[in-house]
Amino acid sequence: MDAHSLDRDSAPVLDGEPLAADQPAIFAGMPTSVSFNKLRKRLLRQVRQAIEDFGMLERQSRWLVGLSGGKDSYSLLALLLDLKWRGLLPVELIACNLDQGQPNFPKHILPEYLASIGVAHRIEYRDTYSIVKEKVPEGGTYCALCSRLRRGNLYRIAREEGCDALVLGHHREDILETFFMNLFHGGRLAAMPPKLLNDEGDLMVLRPLAYAAEEDLAKFAAAMQFPIIPCDLCGSQDGLERNAMKAMLSDFERRMPGRKDRMLRALGHVNPSHLMDPKLFDFKSLFTEPSA
Repeated sequence: MDAHSLDRDSAPVLDGEPLAADQPAIFAGMPTSVSFNKLRKRLLRQVRQAIEDFGMLERQSRWLVGLSGGKDSYSLLALLLDLKWRGLLPVELIACNLDQGQPNFPKHILPEYLASIGVAHRIEYRDTYSIVKEKVPEGGTYCALCSRLRRGNLYRIAREEGCDALVLGHHREDILETFFMNLFHGGRLAAMPPKLLNDEGDLMVLRPLAYAAEEDLAKFAAAMQFPIIPCDLCGSQDGLERNAMKAMLSDFERRMPGRKDRMLRALGHVNPSHLMDPKLFDFKSLFTEPSA
């Protein structure tokens, strides 16, 4: 096992009662209920599992954690800090928020909150909002262009901060929704990989929440009382294709509980010979054995 891999022998540390005195400050006001403790441990195990399964600790020593101010990125930061406190994440973390110039964005919330919990951070201002509004036709959706501009700036910041990886808060539902959007609208089988090397080959993009359910993250964020900042740019648009995928998946889960987890497992059990891509499987060389 790699020296940076998570040691499974240390797993019982997640089952002991945490010592409140030396916990990360982000957990100072957390609930003490049994239900919250179970939720916290479940999310921690899922993050550990994703880090281990996809080799996220290979050579990385400094991570830039993208912080939007939403429930997912706050939860990601808290869980990573929790793992560091438990001695299970030997990396340096720096939180980063990209202020994209949305109208009425409360600029004070994130820097004040991060300073109050003693987390190293960088707040970067780049007016990508104006670019998106200018480039996207009226009635179009902003998400794709907004995401590309945000990602490019985060790559730049990661390099400037000497980071090896950009860590994002995409969860189970994000991955499944992306898969079905590509299936229905892109004509390809692709999702969000938990680990991705950028085009330049100098940064990893990591998604440690790949196994985490959005519902669990919402409960966790609400219990932790994070100062949530809504997205007034994308969140104000109705009829986004992702919303349709989310509704479809929610309906599947309602009628067939456990379906989301099963679909996520399917993304990790691919049989190329049972699909239709000749680049992945050499169908032309497949022949029956000659008769004796």
